[in-house]
Amino acid sequence: MKSANKGPRVLVVGAGFAGLSTVSRLARGGFRVTLADRHIYSTFQPLLYQVATAGLAPSDVAYPLRGFAHKYGARFRHGELAAVDAEAQMAEFADGGRVEYDYLILAVGVTAAFYGITGAAEYSHGLYTLHDAVTMRERILAGLEWMSREPDGHQDVTVTIVGGSATGVELAGTLADLRNIGLPASYPEIDPHRVHIRLMEQAPDLLGPFHPSLRDYARDQLVKRGVDLHLNAEIREITADRIILASGQQMPSNLTAWAAGVAGPPQIGKWGLPQGKGGRVAVGPDLRVEGQEHIFAIGDIARPENEPTPQLAQPAIQMGRHAAGQIRRLEAGQAPVPFHYHDKGTMATIGSRSAVVQLNHGIRFRGTVAWLAWLALHLVTLLGGRNRINALINLSYRYLSWRRGGGIIVGDDPPAQNAQGN
Repeated sequence: MKSANKGPRVLVVGAGFAGLSTVSRLARGGFRVTLADRHIYSTFQPLLYQVATAGLAPSDVAYPLRGFAHKYGARFRHGELAAVDAEAQMAEFADGGRVEYDYLILAVGVTAAFYGITGAAEYSHGLYTLHDAVTMRERILAGLEWMSREPDGHQDVTVTIVGGSATGVELAGTLADLRNIGLPASYPEIDPHRVHIRLMEQAPDLLGPFHPSLRDYARDQLVKRGVDLHLNAEIREITADRIILASGQQMPSNLTAWAAGVAGPPQIGKWGLPQGKGGRVAVGPDLRVEGQEHIFAIGDIARPENEPTPQLAQPAIQMGRHAAGQIRRLEAGQAPVPFHYHDKGTMATIGSRSAVVQLNHGIRFRGTVAWLAWLALHLVTLLGGRNRINALINLSYRYLSWRRGGGIIVGDDPPAQNAQGN
C-alpha cells in the first residue's frame, strides 16, 4: 500500500465547500492528495439564484479546479465516481479509470428530494448546478421575450417556487425585484401585473431555522414585493403548466422551481455503502462511513445520526476540516474524535436592500445593514479574485441600474455537456 518514502494517498471526491476545505487542510502535510470531480470547476452554489435571475454570469460563480489543486499541492482528476471497492481500497470512475487510496473522502453533494410528488422530477427545475441556473434563466427570459411580442395578450405568466427555505425566499424575492424594478426599463411593453411570482411552503412559516421575528420580516417583505405566498400548502402533483394541491385546487404555473429539500444522488446506491435518511451516506460520530475505517463522507451527502447538520456552507466547511484532522490523527496513531458543528449563524437575502442575519448569542438584524453584510460575506468567500471583482461589478450594476434598463445578463452559457457543477 504505502511506500516508505511517500505519504498516505487521500482521494477527495467532490469539489464543493466540504471537499475544497479538506484539500486545503491536508495541503503540503506529507499527504498525496487527489481531488476528483465530474466537472473541471467548482460552483459557488449560494449565488446560483443570481445566475438564474440574470444578475450574474455563470463564469462568475465557477472556479477552475486544476488551479485550486495546484495551489495546495494536490493533483486533479476529472471524472465521475462509479464504484468503490472498500476492501481493495480502490475507486473506479465512469471512464474506466481507477485510483487507489489509503483514505477516501466522499463530498459529492446532493440533489433535489421530491418526496414522491407526482410530476415533480419531470416538470420542476432544481437550483443545484450551473446547468440548473442557466436553464432557469433561459426559461425566464424566453417567457419575457414571448410576452414582449404579445403585449396585448391576455395570458399571464406565473413562476412558482416550491419551498420556503433560504433558496426559495432568495429566488422569489429577486424575481419580484426583477419584475418590479427591471421589467419597466428592459421590457416597457410588458405590463408587470401580468407576471406573477408565487412561493409555496408546506410548513406554516418561511425560513424555519430563523427566529420568528425574522421569519415574519421575510414574509412581510415578500408580500410587500408582490409575491403570492401560500403557506401550509400540500402539493399533490406538478404538471407542465400547473400545480395541483392535495385539496384538488389547481394553479397555473409556467415555470416551477424546486427548493424543497435534498436527497442523495442516485449513483450512491452503486457504491455499496450504507445509506441513511433521504439516501444520504450514513456516517458515525467522527464522519467515517458506518462500517468503514478509511472512508469518510462529509458535506450535504453525509447523514450524521448523532448531530444532523443543515445543508449550508459552514457545516460543510467544518466537516471538511474535521475529516482532514481525523486523517492526521489516524496517521499519528491517535484515536478519532467526534464531529461537533459550531453554529456561527446564518443569513438569507430577500431582495434589494433586504436580508435577515442570525448570529450566536441572540444577535439578530435585518434590512439594509443585513443585506450589505450578506453581500460582503458572499463576495469574500467566492473563490478567485477575478470572480470577486466580476461579481461585485455585476451585482452593483444590477442594483444601481435596473431602473435604466441594466442589470440583465444574457449569453455566456457553459458547454452543454459540462454545464453541471457540484
